[in-house]
Amino acid sequence: MVTSSRDLRLSAKDTATGLVFAALIILAWVTVHISAIFFIDWTQDGLWLAAPFVIILQCWLSVGMFIIAHDSMHGTLAPQLPWLNKAIGRFCVFVYAGFSYEKLYENHHAHHRNAGTEDDPDFDAEHSSSFWPWYFKFFRHYFGWREFGILTVAVVAYLIILQERFPTMLVFWALPAILSSLQLFYFGTYRPHRIDETPFADRHRARSNDFSPLMSLLTCFHFGYHHEHHDAPWVPWWKLPAHRQTVLRANLS
Repeated sequence: MVTSSRDLRLSAKDTATGLVFAALIILAWVTVHISAIFFIDWTQDGLWLAAPFVIILQCWLSVGMFIIAHDSMHGTLAPQLPWLNKAIGRFCVFVYAGFSYEKLYENHHAHHRNAGTEDDPDFDAEHSSSFWPWYFKFFRHYFGWREFGILTVAVVAYLIILQERFPTMLVFWALPAILSSLQLFYFGTYRPHRIDETPFADRHRARSNDFSPLMSLLTCFHFGYHHEHHDAPWVPWWKLPAHRQTVLRANLS
């Protein structure tokens, strides 16, 4: 069951913590985006060696942008300030790839209601254990004409502004965005919801990655603790490791 913001048990301190994390991720993403595309001269001797690390960093930060928006969809980013909660989520998905927050909101809540079934918009019943066919269906479902039009306008604007530096936009925005979509899908959808020899524990039809908190953070901002998320969607991303440990201890006792 998906909870609304009025059902949350998050304090004002939790809200402040979540907003600080969100601000740091957004600020880091914007800083890398602007500096890598507009200001750094990648033709300088040896500087290109740093490019792969910047791409990896921006890919990870792009995942973080989406996870911020995901918490916004559950009302866990700023439950006491619903207008701010939605505004931040809408900003994150728009700069990520021109996505509609409202469409993502509706589909994500449908995913929680019907996880791993034919009524789940994030699930591919025909390719429930095949990564690439499922990913391409997932991509086509969310990246439609609206997103294509918005990104086309953005690309033309960057082409006019950057001129001969235009390839930097492709390398440090387009490439990290595509890579982050693969990362999000693999760790946050495919691994948790794929059909394999291990049966699901309950109606959530989700399993969690057995990663350390550090590896969980690096792979998908703890979204890989996916069963815990489905079981307690009111828990924000940064509290999922502690929540998982609490659940594991309770199951052992």
